[in-house]
Amino acid sequence: MEMSSKLLEKAVSEISQLPGIGKRTALRLALHLLKQPGEHTKQLTEALNTMREEIRFCRECHNISDVELCGICSSHSRDKSIICVVEDIRDVMAIENTSLFKGNYHVLGGKISPIDGVGPSQLTIGSLVEKVKKGNVKELIFALSSTMEGDTTNFYIFKQIKDYGIITSAIARGIAVGDELEFADEVTLGRSILHRVPFENTMANL
Repeated sequence: MEMSSKLLEKAVSEISQLPGIGKRTALRLALHLLKQPGEHTKQLTEALNTMREEIRFCRECHNISDVELCGICSSHSRDKSIICVVEDIRDVMAIENTSLFKGNYHVLGGKISPIDGVGPSQLTIGSLVEKVKKGNVKELIFALSSTMEGDTTNFYIFKQIKDYGIITSAIARGIAVGDELEFADEVTLGRSILHRVPFENTMANL
């Protein structure tokens, strides 16, 4: 896409690096910002810089947070003995939008995928196992995507904690195989949490 301004071209190139945004959408966004008052663009830039530099990850569940312990982990109204295991922060947001889960979370930061060079050591599986070892967890809910990588990750974690006598369950497969949690509608996702099944019942597919 040839442009008369190299500055505009550079801005479009950077914006188009964002997921789901192509060159044409990036151009529309850049031209929109050009029409806005300079203060608006400055506030946007400052907000992005502040987010990038100051945002933290909860020391307990690895969700994003502004402080050391996120609002979910520090809440006295949550059942800390039930932990929902998810791939990333978008899944936490999706489940929270259902308003049906009152336990805590553990964000793995991805899923085991040898083809992509992602092994257990690249994820937060170690700290999850340590939580279980402390004896304060009574149930783990596996809420990873219904993919081969998601199932492999579930099974790996299950093997690590199966001797500690806790309940392990998986969300009901109201979520289509291969689907990501963040794209599921709230009703389907909420029902999948409420009607979770013993994890052992899902192992026939592994």
